[in-house]
Amino acid sequence: MRLYFGLASTCLCVVLGFAAQAHSQAPPSKLLRKDPVMSRHAAGSFDVKTTPLAADDAIAGTLIGRYSLVKQYHGDLDAASKGEMLGAGDPSSGNAGYVAIEQVTGSLNGHTGSFALQHIGSMDSSGLRLSVAVVPGSGTGQLTGIAGTLTITNASGKHSYTFDYTLPSATAQ
Repeated sequence: MRLYFGLASTCLCVVLGFAAQAHSQAPPSKLLRKDPVMSRHAAGSFDVKTTPLAADDAIAGTLIGRYSLVKQYHGDLDAASKGEMLGAGDPSSGNAGYVAIEQVTGSLNGHTGSFALQHIGSMDSSGLRLSVAVVPGSGTGQLTGIAGTLTITNASGKHSYTFDYTLPSATAQ
């Protein structure tokens, strides 16, 4: 379980939600028009607290660890996040994987709102693989339409991030 804590300390989590989209009644010319996007970059550090959670009854008896994550971002992303992580594998042998979702709420380079991040990570003898991406359609407020990927670095227990993202130009102004 210690490896799960290590993996959790390098990830962000939120509750994953899917929403059904209603059929649009807009004319075809409006449906095909897309706002241009503005590419952006953010960087900074973050603090994370992981807390083991009780096993879900649906998966009791399995070797899946479940954790709550609370994170505070500093720098270009000035935000708080909460989420959840599931991890499995054999940490003592260096083989494990996790998935996580986190809801991030705050300010990103002066734009306020929220968005969700989805994590997929695994490690084995060939190394660590980690993908953290904005959940499509999860942006709110001035972050509506956000897309992008976040890179996490854990150097000597200090966590930092770089975030390459886009916003529709109407939102980014």
